[in-house]
Amino acid sequence: MKNKTKVNVKNIFIRIGICLFVLLIPFMLFMYGFQAKRYSKLKIEIKALEQKQEKLIEENKKIVNEISILSSADRIEKMAVEELGMHKAQAEDIVRVEMTGEKK
Repeated sequence: MKNKTKVNVKNIFIRIGICLFVLLIPFMLFMYGFQAKRYSKLKIEIKALEQKQEKLIEENKKIVNEISILSSADRIEKMAVEELGMHKAQAEDIVRVEMTGEKK
């Protein structure tokens, strides 16, 4: 009787294992499809981000170029003379102030 019970328990475990394996196959196929869809979406998102990055890099290059043009010494001097009526200081126009004493 004991041998028959052991055989029945063993058969039950084998059947449960087979059932789990059979149920696991569709689950794995579903997960594969889900991951493939997710991978595809991420690939599209990466491509869009790379394009955006390239666009931002180009815009940054243009802005850096504009900054270098706008901050050139020749341009600033021309604006100071023509638009603001300024001129370069002569040696006699420069006044030096020296301060002596203690701070309170």
